[in-house]
Amino acid sequence: MKKLLRILKWTGLVLGMLLILFVLVVLLLSKRHFDAPYPNITAVNESAVIARGKYLAYGPAHCASCHIPASAASGINNGEELPLSGGHDFALPIGHIYSTNLTPDPATGIGNLTDQQLARALRYGVGHDGRALFDFMPFHDLSDDDLRAVISFMRAQPAVKHQVPATDMNFVGQAVKAFLLKPVGPTEPIQPSVSVDTSAAYGKYLVNNVANCKGCHTNRNLFTGAYIGSELAGGLQFESDTEPGTWYVTPNLTPDRETGHITGWTMNQFIKRFRQGPVIPKSPMPWAHFRQMSDNDLKAIYNYLHSIEPVHNKTGPAYVKAQ
Repeated sequence: MKKLLRILKWTGLVLGMLLILFVLVVLLLSKRHFDAPYPNITAVNESAVIARGKYLAYGPAHCASCHIPASAASGINNGEELPLSGGHDFALPIGHIYSTNLTPDPATGIGNLTDQQLARALRYGVGHDGRALFDFMPFHDLSDDDLRAVISFMRAQPAVKHQVPATDMNFVGQAVKAFLLKPVGPTEPIQPSVSVDTSAAYGKYLVNNVANCKGCHTNRNLFTGAYIGSELAGGLQFESDTEPGTWYVTPNLTPDRETGHITGWTMNQFIKRFRQGPVIPKSPMPWAHFRQMSDNDLKAIYNYLHSIEPVHNKTGPAYVKAQ
C-alpha cells in the first residue's frame, strides 16, 4: 500500500509539474511577435480615392458592421454612415474580442499609426506591435489601389475619441493564440488594380477578397476558424446573442440544382433581394451594407456565383427559433 501511495504521489507531482509547464508555455507563446513586410501603401487626399474607400467600407467590405459599438447598430441599419470608432464585442468561446477604433484619433484610434502599419495589419494580419491578429478582416488580397483607398478613407474620417476595451481571452483563447494563431498573408499575387465591371472575374474578387462571403457561407470550426466545409456551400451555424437556442444557418450559394439557395434566381431577383434587406430578425448577414452595393457589383457577384462548381449540401432552414 505504501508503495502504491508513493507511486501515486510522484505521479501527481509529475503531472502537476507538466501542467504548470504547459500553462507557462501557453502564456509565453501567446505573447509572440511576428515579422511581416510593410506594403508600400500611402494614403492620398484625393476625392475619388477616398470615395472608393468609403464605398468599400460602408458597402461590400462592410467595415462598419464590426467597427462601431453594438449600441449603434440600429443607425447603420437605417443607412447612417457612422464613424468607425470600434467597440463591438465578439463574445466567442475563446473570450471577448473588441473591434478597434479606426478613426484618426491619436489617443484611442489610428492617429499615431503609419499608413504602412495599417496596410500590414490588413494584408498580413500583424498588428503595429507585432502580434498576430485574429483573422476577422480577411482583406489580404485587396488590390493595392483598393487598400490605398480604404486607408485614405480611414484617414479622412472625423477623429472620434473612444477607448475600446482590451481583448480578453480565457485560457482556451490563450492556447489558441499560442499554438494556432499566426499571421495570414495574401493567397494570390496582389493586383495593382482591378477592372470594375460586371464580369465573373470581378465578382470573384468581390466575393473572395472584399465581401468575405466565404467566411460565413463555408462551414468552419468556431474555435480555430479553420474551414471544414466546401467553399460557399453554407452550413455554418451562428447562435443568437440574445436568444439562447436560436440559430442562424448560412445557405448554400453554389449553383447546385437541388440544394443551391439562389439556383434559378434571375439577375434581377438577385439584385432585388439585396435591396430588400433583412427578412429574418437580427440576421448576421450585413444587409445594411450589402444593400448599398451598386447594381454592377451585384451583377458581377451573381455572374461569379453562377460560374462556380455546384456542391450538393442541404443546409436546412436559415433560421431555427428556440422552442
